[in-house]
This record gives sequence, structure tokens and C-alpha cells, in this order.
Amino acid sequence: MSGFELSTSGAALASAPALGQPATAERQQKREHRRALARRLRRGALGLAIAAASVGAVLALRPSPVPVDLARAARGPLEVFVQESGMTRVKDRYIVSAPVAGRVSRLAFEVGDPIREGDILAEMAPAESPLLDARARAESEARLGAAVSALGQAQAQQARAAADVELAEQDLSRTRQLSQSGSLSVQANEQAEFAARMRKEELSSAVFAAKVAAEEVRAARVALGRGEHGGSDHHLDVLAPVSGRILRIQQKSAAVLQAGAPLVEIGDPGALEIVVDLLTSDAVHVTPGTPATIEAWGGPALRGEVRRIEPSAFTRASALGVDEQRVNVVIALTEPREHWASLGDGYRVEARLVLWQSPSVVKIPHGAAFRHGKGWAVFRISDGSAHLTAIEVAHRGEVDVEVSSGLAAGDAVAVHPGDRVKDGARVEPR
Repeated sequence: MSGFELSTSGAALASAPALGQPATAERQQKREHRRALARRLRRGALGLAIAAASVGAVLALRPSPVPVDLARAARGPLEVFVQESGMTRVKDRYIVSAPVAGRVSRLAFEVGDPIREGDILAEMAPAESPLLDARARAESEARLGAAVSALGQAQAQQARAAADVELAEQDLSRTRQLSQSGSLSVQANEQAEFAARMRKEELSSAVFAAKVAAEEVRAARVALGRGEHGGSDHHLDVLAPVSGRILRIQQKSAAVLQAGAPLVEIGDPGALEIVVDLLTSDAVHVTPGTPATIEAWGGPALRGEVRRIEPSAFTRASALGVDEQRVNVVIALTEPREHWASLGDGYRVEARLVLWQSPSVVKIPHGAAFRHGKGWAVFRISDGSAHLTAIEVAHRGEVDVEVSSGLAAGDAVAVHPGDRVKDGARVEPR
């Protein structure tokens, strides 16, 4: 039994490997499968990593969208105007001047006082004689002495001539009596008449010479200040030429003035106009009747219209020191006087002149349009990209410009796009 059992055990042991061989192969096969699956997973993960890296690199290298300010073309009213500073002035102003040289009295009026035509503004009197120094006074006294002596000589000549006339008349009377009795000839009578007539002419000449000498004495005395001075009646009234108010007083106190020196300015503050100096390039678009709005004067906006454009321009330096050619444009107020009663002469105002206006146009902001070649263009924004679009600009207002072609109402455009925005570039609203 034990031998048989040993042999049986040995046979069992000999046949054991043959029974475990299929299980080992199956396990080997599973291991290979797991290894292959791991390799595939590693390759897939590596591919995914490479793909992700590639996508990241592409996204990193791709330019980011450019932030821009957007605006939309809209349909609405547009007004083209020019705005400049101006000054009010009285339409008809009169500068009253001294009509002659002399001493003017102190003016009793004040600025703003009402004046009626014909009112006496001032009185002009003769000026006083100038002061003389010692030498000039001595010369004047000498001339006065000579004039007095000449007057005495002329009076003596007058008396002598008067005596000669009296003697000649006596001789003529005797000659006539003798001629009538026949004792003297007619020729002797005629000679006596001629002599009497000559003596009378000499007397007349002596009288005039005495008058001249007397006037010379008077002139010499006046030069010395000893003559007769003009009294209160010797003056000239300066009259107001029109009715109105005193706008400005040039000479308030009494003074000695030359002829033509200004005294006062007179005008009607109720008749105001506004003078605005425009650039000549703007003034060519202004015509009489152009509507205007007066602002920044301290009250509500006033309506007006252009009355006249002066034909001659002038040169004026700008705030930057650049010489500009400008021309005066005169604006008349169309508002009732009650609306601007507080305005006066020389007040500063802001005038806005409407050159063109329309109730409905397609418009975009100024900053959206830019020069491109010989025309204008914008960057139209569509699907997140900028598209260079040529447009035609018709009128330019203060904020917007009119687009006559190239855009439609509702189109989005970039405002102040900058150098980074190109045709086809990706953009995003700022």
C-alpha cells in the first residue's frame, strides 16, 4: 500500500505542470493586454498634450482683439455754423468836437444823461493871453511906445490936413466971388476948386492913418495884457447835433483846447448793432439775412440776422501769434427791445452764425472719419472685424459730419481708431 501510494503520488506530481500551463498563458496574455492598453493611453495622453500645446501656441501667437470706441451712423438734424466773439455798438454815434480853439467850460452833464437836439453842451471862450518874460515884455512895451508915438504923429497930420482943408475952402470962396465979378479967370477958379478937393483927400487919408495908428496902439496894449478882455458875452455855444444819451465824455473839466478836439460822444443806446470779426474764409459763406444767435452776454439767447458784411478786411494776430485776415460782419437784433434792455454800447457777446442746416441727414462723429488718399474713409465694424470703407463727406458740423454715401443709418464705426486698427483686424468694444 505504501509503495503504491508513493507511485501514485509521484505520477500526480509528474502530471501537475501540464495541468497549470493554460492558466499561466492566460495571465501572460492579460498582462500583455494591459501593457498595450497602457501604451495606447500614454500615446493618447501625449497626443492630447501635444494638441493642447499646439492650440495654446496658436492662441498665444494669434493677436488679441483691439479695443475701440464704437458709434453708429444715425439719421438726424445737422447744423453748420461759425461762432466768434463780438461787441455791441450804437448804430449812429456822434462825436462833438470843439469848433474853434479856445477855453471850454466845464461840462455839467454826466455819462448816460439824456440829451435833446439843440441843448448847450459847453461854452467856448477866447483863450487868455500867454504870459510874457522880461525880454518879451520889454519888446512889447517898446512896440506900444512906438505905436503911441505913431498915433500922435497921425493925429498931428490929421489936424494939419484939416487946417489945409479949411484954408483951401476959404481960398475957393474968394476965388469964386472974384471969378463971378470978372476979376479972375475961369481957370483960376478951377485951380482953386482942385486945390480944395486935394486938401479934402489929404484929410481923409490922414483920418484913416490915425485910425490905423490907434488900432496898432490897441494891439500893442492887448499884447501886454492891458487891453480889453472879452466879457461874458464873448463866447460860442457848443450844441448837441441830435437827441440821445451821452455815451462818453472826452473832456469833462474846463480847459484850453485846439479846434477839433473831441468833447463828448452822443448816441441812442436803444439802437444797437453787433459787430463780429470773422475769418475771411468763413465770411465768404455769410450773406445778408443769414440767421444769427447771440449768446454769453448775461441773458437768454437772442435772435438776429446779418445786416452787412464790410467790403474791406484787416489783419489781426491770433492767440497763437499768427496773423489772420478778418472782416467785420454787422448783425442786427430782431428781438424786441425789452429782451435786451440791459445791453449797452461796447458789451462783449458770442455770436453764432448758421451757414447751413438740414432736418435729416446720415451723420457720424468727427472722430470716426479720416483722410484716406484723396477722400475720406471710416472703419466699419461688422462681425467683430474692422472693414476699411470709403465715404463721401458733405457738410461738417460742430460734432458730427454728414455722410452722403458709403454708410447707412445703423452701421457701427470706430471712433478715433488709432494705428493698431487695420482693414480686417479683430476689434472689440472698449
